[in-house]
Parts: sequence; structure tokens; C-alpha cells
Amino acid sequence: MKTAGKIFVALMILFALSGRVDAGHLDDIAARGTIRIGTTGDYIPMSWLNPATGEYEGIDAELSKILAESLGVAIEYVPTTWSTLAADCQADKFDVALCGISRNFARARTMAMSDAYGEGLFGKTILCRKADAKKFKTVADLNRPTVRVMINPGGTNEKFARANLPNATLIVHDDNADIPLQIADGNADIMITETVEAVSWVKREPRLAAPLVDKPFDGTRHSCGILMAKGDQELLNYVNFVLAELRMDGRLEQLEIKYLGRKIRK
Repeated sequence: MKTAGKIFVALMILFALSGRVDAGHLDDIAARGTIRIGTTGDYIPMSWLNPATGEYEGIDAELSKILAESLGVAIEYVPTTWSTLAADCQADKFDVALCGISRNFARARTMAMSDAYGEGLFGKTILCRKADAKKFKTVADLNRPTVRVMINPGGTNEKFARANLPNATLIVHDDNADIPLQIADGNADIMITETVEAVSWVKREPRLAAPLVDKPFDGTRHSCGILMAKGDQELLNYVNFVLAELRMDGRLEQLEIKYLGRKIRK
């Protein structure tokens, strides 16, 4: 092939690729008739796959429905894990991810995150057996070789444990939704978790306690956001628009009251 021909073919390929990028996820979603939502399904009360019903439950399941309805499409859930969440997002395995994803600088540098929801409601705390609740009052009480801390790989709970509990005995357990029951059964002593998850599990399982839930560990307060790959400003703008509308008409606050323990404003 002559040089001019090669240049022409290269330009056509670049044009085709740029056309697909310009189309963006919103056009893909409309053409597909579904929005692909990545979720771990292991985080009560955010996104939890109820084994009894086969349905996702939680505030992020509700937000997923609202987002899909606003686009006039159905939900196509794409299972992911905390250890593969970033890679799956960057590999375009889903359009957005909702599963109680903490907004932080590390994620914002490599991916796109929506405006916040759940502000002031999240912070790191512990779950333990009710019989042991008086033993654990500070991080120093946890940071001992005799304390078995069970963690799920890949998320901010593992990051906190490895950074702050170097002397504790860390046990990696792949099923995040199962860890509270592992604690209740005595297979570990502590779970590092979020305040909203701790409160939900104490209500569900009478053998568990969250003695520090009212005082999250220093520097751990955060909000959640909807995660997506960088480069599609149109999709990010749309997701933020939906959240803004929900915030304006009070529906977001009602969901936070229902699922996250937000106190009703008087």
C-alpha cells in the first residue's frame, strides 16, 4: 500500500474511534436499552444481594432504579468486587458503579466520581461480639496480636486496617457480607466497617455490637459517590443532574433517612 493510502486508512480508523468516544455512554445506554451498573452486592445498607429473593436491596439499589427510570431503560447489574472495582471500571465493564463507594482522592485521580451523597453519615468503626464490647475503646485496643481483625480485600476497610493496625492479626476473608457472621460465630474478633453498616448489622444480629459507632475513627469521615470511568463528561453531568434533582425535591434525604440513619430535620 502506498504511503498516502496508509495515511488515509489510519485517518479513517482514528475517525471511527473518535466517533465511538464522542457517542459516549448515554448514547450506548439508549441504544442498548439498559444501563450497566457495577455493584458488589455485599454491603448492607448500600447494595446487598438478598439470597432469599435474588434482588438487590439498599440505598444504592434505589438510586440505581431512579437513574435507570430517568433514562427510560432497564438495569443490567454487573457483579464486581472491591479488589477488582477499579480495574473493571477502567475496562468499561459497566457504565457506572453504585455500592457504597467512598469518595477519596485516590479514586478521583484515576476515575470519575459523582457529587456526594450521605455526607456526614460515614466513618470507620468496628463490629465485635456483644460480650467483647467493653474491651475495645480505642485504636490501641485493636492494635494487638491477640486481636483477630477480619478484612475484605480491596476496599478502604482493608486500607485502614493495614495502615492503623500493624500489630493486630489480620485475616483476609473474600466474602464481605459474611464477615459480620464470622465475627458473631467467634472466628474473628473485629470487623473494620462503616458506621452505617455497623448499625444495620447490630439491628440484624443480636450477638453483635458497635461500641464506637458514635465516634468514628479520626480522619475517616467521608461521603459516597457514583463511580465511572474518566473521559465521559456528558454521563458525569447527567448523573450529577439526577442527584441534584433528588436533593432538591427531598427524595435523596428521605432515602438517607430510610437506609443510612439520617435524622429527620425539625
